[in-house]
Amino acid sequence: MRIGVIIAAAGKSSRFGAGDKLSQDLGGRPVLLRTVEAFTRRDEVVAIVVAGPPDDMEGFRARFGPALGFNGAKIVEGGRAERWESIARAIQALPDDITHIAVHDGARPCVGNDLIGRIFAAAEVAPAVIPGVSVRDTLKRVGDATVSAAADDAIADFILGDVGKASTSGRPVVETVSREGLVAIQTPQVFDAALLRRAYASVELAGTTDDASVIERLGETVLVVEGDPRNLKITTEEDLVLARAIMR
Repeated sequence: MRIGVIIAAAGKSSRFGAGDKLSQDLGGRPVLLRTVEAFTRRDEVVAIVVAGPPDDMEGFRARFGPALGFNGAKIVEGGRAERWESIARAIQALPDDITHIAVHDGARPCVGNDLIGRIFAAAEVAPAVIPGVSVRDTLKRVGDATVSAAADDAIADFILGDVGKASTSGRPVVETVSREGLVAIQTPQVFDAALLRRAYASVELAGTTDDASVIERLGETVLVVEGDPRNLKITTEEDLVLARAIMR
């Protein structure tokens, strides 16, 4: 196998709070560098392309360029609106002679070597492989409208304080959703290179949320293998705290 890895790093980190989540320290290195390093250890990986934010490419290159270059990674400009734009551009930057393409979130630095090995092994026999974790919590579909509790606000404040203020409104439950057959999908997602290139060239890409959904629109089968709960995606500051604990 000759695998080209695409690291999606063009997001705006709008839900993270102050600062760029990919620049946050994770055991002495930025989050993004930790993510890239997970793939540099693999002999199957022959190329790494990082899709950066198009509105801040100069700053992105200043922050990460030297370290990514040292690790043999190439930086390309990602998309502005949807994820697939970044992946489409990064695919064009990969060598023609690779056999497989792996796509991974730049904000998933805790991906373990065991998980990568499991995905790569499955990709040798299946053209599209993604990791998934079984859903453990009860799932409920809720309505769009926000409703308030009937309790008097003054009484709620007296009894519950600030907690009461936060808990006296919410959205009503519409139904309980069965967990049977549901999995939470992670990355890296690995595909036969020719298949992924064909899918990106021939299907309607708008609205796809991951690369597996692009393959699904082509009508091809996607294989789900066991993921890893520790392979979390850093979205909020609380996620960063968890990632630091996992890395320790």
